[in-house]
Amino acid sequence: MDRATLTKHWHWETGRDGLAWLTFDKQGESANTFSREALEQLKAALDEIRRAEPKGLVIRSEKEGFIAGADVEEFTRFKSPAEAMSFVRLGWDAFQALHELPFPTTAMVNGFCMGGGVELALACRYRVALDEPKTRFALPEVMLGILPAWHGVQWLPKLVGPAAAFDMLLTGKSVDARRAQRIGLVDQAVPLRILENTARIITLESPKRKRLSFWKTMLLSGPLRTFVVFQARRQVARKAKREHYPAPYAILELWKRFDGDPFRAAGDPAASVEALFAHPTTANLIRIFFLQERLKSLGKAADFAPRYVHIVGAGVMGGDIAAICAMRGLTVTLQDTAPERIAPALKRAAQLFQRRLRDPRRVRDALDRLIPDVGGAGAARADVIIEAIFENLEAKRCLFAQLEAAAKPGAILATNTSTLPVIELAMMTQRPDRGCGIHFFNPAPAMSLVEVVPAITTSEDTLDDVRAFVAACGKTAVTVRDQAGFVVNALLFPYLNNAVKLF
Repeated sequence: MDRATLTKHWHWETGRDGLAWLTFDKQGESANTFSREALEQLKAALDEIRRAEPKGLVIRSEKEGFIAGADVEEFTRFKSPAEAMSFVRLGWDAFQALHELPFPTTAMVNGFCMGGGVELALACRYRVALDEPKTRFALPEVMLGILPAWHGVQWLPKLVGPAAAFDMLLTGKSVDARRAQRIGLVDQAVPLRILENTARIITLESPKRKRLSFWKTMLLSGPLRTFVVFQARRQVARKAKREHYPAPYAILELWKRFDGDPFRAAGDPAASVEALFAHPTTANLIRIFFLQERLKSLGKAADFAPRYVHIVGAGVMGGDIAAICAMRGLTVTLQDTAPERIAPALKRAAQLFQRRLRDPRRVRDALDRLIPDVGGAGAARADVIIEAIFENLEAKRCLFAQLEAAAKPGAILATNTSTLPVIELAMMTQRPDRGCGIHFFNPAPAMSLVEVVPAITTSEDTLDDVRAFVAACGKTAVTVRDQAGFVVNALLFPYLNNAVKLF
């Protein structure tokens, strides 16, 4: 290929087949996000590409994921709603310029595609996605108290229909590559070996785009649009009041009355971007976002990459922790005193995998990674060992001593206790520096928070490794003191006591 232009965050080149390839590689960052500078450079690159008149354009990422959306740091710099609208205008114009290019355009999505990344993909004529679990499409703006203002509310319902669109827009839920293809968000979901070639072929051949069904098209206009909004608003109202959480209501109003155009809605308190940025909920949700990101970053301090996990206790907690680990790609041995005690955990795991993974092949692979282990042989090769038996200090002490004798050097020995002192268990081993509490909450598949509880003997390296393990499970680790109730239960008990007193 011949290199045409190289900027700080973008470069594009033209191949022998006449296709232009525009690559996003945000300098100094591990993920691609849209800052003001990145958007300005995108707009400039698109202007150059338009003048070059290629046969088509493929947009791709140099990083492991595609695009993580807007740079949330930009939101903290807005001194007024007018500044927020200026940023909205920049992204709106850049994506409109992409949408209006006179030749075929394709987004080649190679991993997570969030927020503004989805809106950039919507601006393209075609979308090709990597068919792997890490590929996820989501519009999480509503979770920050804002809305997808770079054509997301305008274009997504027209592409996939209102029902599928609002399932994403109003909840922030993600969909994988295969579901994205089923609902019409993605044209093709393919394995890595043919991803680039598929993007090339679909751009060069420029096939006729699929059209929405008659009924989905009917829902986009007239009285049926009003009915769709009415039904969606009722669903939202069951979970949040407008005065406390205005973003989903604003999305519905913006689509119903202004066809998703935030500039037509300017000044409208029910649908405008300015009103959302001025609302205190937005500032609070953005603050929570940064707190969560800070917690997630703690898991990146270690090179620890666990592959094998051994869990003792196949009850609700132990079984669900095992299922989470297996679903995230870890090999898990689940130990209990008899096969009939493990069977219910395997049944729940199968139901979880079918609900979350959907694809029969992925469900099968996850079940293959979840291995019943009555004899406890898996403890010898495990990188992480977690006991999740009943809350009895003496029973746990005895078990810890047995597990420590079977464990390989360097293995993490953890307890899922929610009430007992971690130090009492860590001191039962010859390596108390590798002992720790890893407290999942019930129901474990639904609860994102995990309390990491170091004993006074736990080393910093172990603490870093435990956080890395929690991150590998797709959870958020918060480090707490080894004291009664840790943090969550210490807050919960007085909360419940006060409720009882009031009653």
